[in-house]
Amino acid sequence: MSNQLANPAPLGLMGFGMTTVLLNLHNAGLFPLGSMILAMGIFYGGLAQVIAGIMEYRNGNTFGTTAFTSYGLFWLSLVGLLVIPELGWAEAPDPAAMAAYLSMWGFFTAWMFVATLRIGPGLQVIFFTLTVLFFLLAAGEFIESSAFHTLTGVEGVICGFSAVYVAIGNVWNEIYGRKVLPL
Repeated sequence: MSNQLANPAPLGLMGFGMTTVLLNLHNAGLFPLGSMILAMGIFYGGLAQVIAGIMEYRNGNTFGTTAFTSYGLFWLSLVGLLVIPELGWAEAPDPAAMAAYLSMWGFFTAWMFVATLRIGPGLQVIFFTLTVLFFLLAAGEFIESSAFHTLTGVEGVICGFSAVYVAIGNVWNEIYGRKVLPL
């Protein structure tokens, strides 16, 4: 029996990527925000990434632990920001508060992007496009333009699919024992 631990990165990347794609299809105006996106935010974007982060901890990967756990909790907090006001538990954040929230995630992501410069181009694309996405979303709190929101949604879809690509690349490269997809 092998003591080798599985790579949790594909789980975390898929949870992040698929949820990001779906939310940004909404941001691009293709469908309304509904239970499908909220459920993805709670379970796959949120819970699966937290689990992947805990597994990265067990593997001794500080970057993976920090990234997956943080972004899993981002998804859970975002769903909370959307659902808590609907339950009547608190007021919805105003645009300035939401822009501050999204900007803080943008700064965190920018700092994590710097770390990816020592890891590899696949993660660099993910973290660069995510940094841009957070700042576009923050700006979008003040910009009343459907074209701007569509552009932001398209950028978010690119970000999400870059994470899906890296996740699939990790799985395929491991399964085939060679570089099938460059990362």
